[in-house]
Amino acid sequence: MADRIELPGFGIGTRAVAGPVTRMAGPLPEPPPVASDRTPDAELAAARAALAAVAGQLRARAATLAGGTEAAEVLEAQAMMALDPALGAAVERAVAAGRTAARAIHEAFDGYLAALAAAGGRLAARVADLADVRQRAIAASLQVPVPSVPDPGHPYILVAHDLAPADTAVLDLGRVLGFVTAGGGPTSHTAVLARSRGIPAVVGCTGAERLTDGVTALVDPARSLVIGAPDPIEFPAELPAATSDGARTAASAAFAGPGRTADGHPVALLANLGDPAEAVAAAAAGAEGVGLLRTELLFLDAPAAPSWQRQRDAYRTVLAAFAGRRVVVRVLDAGADKPLPYLTGPPEPNPALGRRGVRALRAAPHLLRPQLAAIAAAAATEDAEVWVMAPMVAEPDEAAWFTAEAAAQGLLTAGVMIEVPSAVVLAEEILAVTDFVSIGTNDLAQYALAADRQLGGLGALQDPWHPAVLRLVRLVGEAGARAGKPVGVCGEAAADPLLACVLVGLGAGSLSMAPAALAPVRAALAGRTLAQCRALADQVTAAGSAAAARVAGLP
Repeated sequence: MADRIELPGFGIGTRAVAGPVTRMAGPLPEPPPVASDRTPDAELAAARAALAAVAGQLRARAATLAGGTEAAEVLEAQAMMALDPALGAAVERAVAAGRTAARAIHEAFDGYLAALAAAGGRLAARVADLADVRQRAIAASLQVPVPSVPDPGHPYILVAHDLAPADTAVLDLGRVLGFVTAGGGPTSHTAVLARSRGIPAVVGCTGAERLTDGVTALVDPARSLVIGAPDPIEFPAELPAATSDGARTAASAAFAGPGRTADGHPVALLANLGDPAEAVAAAAAGAEGVGLLRTELLFLDAPAAPSWQRQRDAYRTVLAAFAGRRVVVRVLDAGADKPLPYLTGPPEPNPALGRRGVRALRAAPHLLRPQLAAIAAAAATEDAEVWVMAPMVAEPDEAAWFTAEAAAQGLLTAGVMIEVPSAVVLAEEILAVTDFVSIGTNDLAQYALAADRQLGGLGALQDPWHPAVLRLVRLVGEAGARAGKPVGVCGEAAADPLLACVLVGLGAGSLSMAPAALAPVRAALAGRTLAQCRALADQVTAAGSAAAARVAGLP
């Protein structure tokens, strides 16, 4: 009989699950640097065919998902990585040097993986995605199966070193009760997709390799803990069985209508969108509006800034889907991990602390003003309540400048993101010159705790449950109450049902999240009064660490 073990990690969700472990096979071995016995042309053809096949597979997998969802967007981005011309050129150089197709792919990806990891910030989040593309391309070039999610024929707990977004996006929830990974962090793409699909998980789990096939594992995300060979007495009173995506959607349909606490306190439940194509699906999922419309995709997909007309048409798509409801459009957030050759200039030694967000826009009003004009033109033709928001604001002067720029284009409701500690300290002064603020908990945690959000080894300092982050949220909530102006949260923290209740207790009047999280958050709020949310917030913020805060928040 296996010995009981406790393994810490970073929990995704709050629902505990238990079942027998099935492990996923490890990655393919590195192709050896042996000389090819084929011509360079034959090896190059094999490499190109492998990359094209992987791109096709990823796009086919994305096509099986709801259009415009976060999962589909991640898979489409991976497909674009496989077909990147610069990567193809690197493969061609390696083949010309005598490498096999598999080795050439391995070496070509190496440089890009190193560069992304060194860049830090959100660019580093793409390391796992790019590594997965490399694995798939190497397997295709060798004509061997890529390690994939197993199916033992019964419900199980999946355990892996790491789980690629492409696999997380299509997990069979009739089989996979939950999963555990040794790699990853709370803001990795895999964690984000697990949260959006409602899959209980613990990522960055130290000692996950000790969970062997067949042993029973209890995955308890609320406590960020995995227990191997638990005593049955440790199981929750009502341990849920595996369910499908459709069954979960149907089960949560009862929690419809506007967000509010048990005693009727309103909390607007909004959607985070990264692509205008997501708007219709988000509205159908019950979003009361859009709390964060990211506009970067329009700019990042083109060698030059998109035209005024293209921007206007994209914004109209979203506004039309949310007629009569609030849509908060965040203007271009470029710099750091999202460099634009026509905006951000030469590389910076520390891009996360460089010219990004509103700083970059202030130096390039020729990009901001057409964007604001396009938003205003779209607003004039659609019946939505349009708010605009600036990213990475650090001080009141920046906020006042943006508000004036928005007003000059006829946009009279302007606010800013609170993502850096200085903006928290100066929240009252910022609110004096803006109409609202929205807290981005992902970057706020990174900057407040000096912990790169993509380094799994620092996951405990990136956890949105960290009391340092939550106390900062409270300061902003209190400043908003004194000013009589709206305070929202649009980071990943808002998608956690229990943490959402804490955020409301700290003063958040709106929560914006992935559409799939709306129903569970709505249900969690409906089960607590505002006074109970405030009491929960007091308990959690009194803790000394993220782990202690999570425990303090348990029912």
